[in-house]
Amino acid sequence: MKSTPINPKSEHHRINRQFASDNYAGICPQAWDAMQQANTGHTPAYGEDPWTTKATDTIRNFFETNCEVFFVFNGTAANSLAVSALCQPYHSVICHETAHLETDECGATEFFSNGTKILLVPGSHGKVDLAEVEKTVKRRSDIHYPKPRMLSLSQATEVGTVYTADELSQAGELCDRLGLSLHVDGARFVNALAHLNTSPADLTWKAGVDVLCFGGTKNGMAVGDAIVFFNIDAARDFEFRCKQAGQLASKMRFLSAPWISMLENNHWHLHAANANRCASILETKLQQIPGVRLLYPSQANSVFVELPPLVIETLRSRGWLFYTFIGVGGARFVCAWDSTETDVEALAKDVQQAMNNPDSQPASPTHGTTEDPS
Repeated sequence: MKSTPINPKSEHHRINRQFASDNYAGICPQAWDAMQQANTGHTPAYGEDPWTTKATDTIRNFFETNCEVFFVFNGTAANSLAVSALCQPYHSVICHETAHLETDECGATEFFSNGTKILLVPGSHGKVDLAEVEKTVKRRSDIHYPKPRMLSLSQATEVGTVYTADELSQAGELCDRLGLSLHVDGARFVNALAHLNTSPADLTWKAGVDVLCFGGTKNGMAVGDAIVFFNIDAARDFEFRCKQAGQLASKMRFLSAPWISMLENNHWHLHAANANRCASILETKLQQIPGVRLLYPSQANSVFVELPPLVIETLRSRGWLFYTFIGVGGARFVCAWDSTETDVEALAKDVQQAMNNPDSQPASPTHGTTEDPS
């Protein structure tokens, strides 16, 4: 990402927390403390340490089932390797046309699966239309067509909406009927979980999910995703895929230890609920501003609105960083684990002022472009 620092001498308020991505936030205290506690003496490497063993068991308890767990550095690796485990090169994976798998993985899915094709389907509010999924599967069955093998869903979606347990169960039933595996890109899974206030089991294996890429970074961890295989057979030899892809951390304890504290003590919920709450407050405040149009309901920690181009320029000139190319356009504001109502009020106030009088704002922006779409 290329970025120009915000000018601290700007006549406008200094911005401490941004809304471009929850990746911008630092490490939460609980994750930091867990890593510090793991930083004691010598211990076996490559996942043979007691922290990784306990983290794996903690995740199993969290989902109330036996499952295979692998810790990797990031979501791109998690998604791509999960697909490669369930798909052959002649297979295809079906996902929403705005899915991260398609738009923001730089072809990693195809690369790690040696050519598995991605087939796109539409659907309102960032969710796949299951009728379109079935149509795509049944469109052709000849040898010249990449055989559909997997359905991938984003939870929460790329536009901040959430699949309910019933919607996931419907997807699971369809996959079972059509012979598809069900993969969930859960970069913001905990935000969806906090919004629905249901059990992790109900949003995964009970609904027919075979593999979940469980995001930790956006919930306050320093680095890392957990790949959770509810379909145990699909995880056979998966450790070799991780090693070959450069995802087997030698000092694995620093990837795994934070999961223990975050899940055992419900810190995941504390941080996800706060991010969701701030997004809900921002949604309410922006809806009250004449001329601002909400594009999608805010069900997790993101708010998508349509703003006039001059207002977008004005906000950026004041130092605000946010994206305007995710989903189907508009502006996306994302709240993080450490967002506060004060941050939200400051942003909403600037939106209000910019909508009222955009011409009075400075013309030279004090920020750079944001290129990381996560």
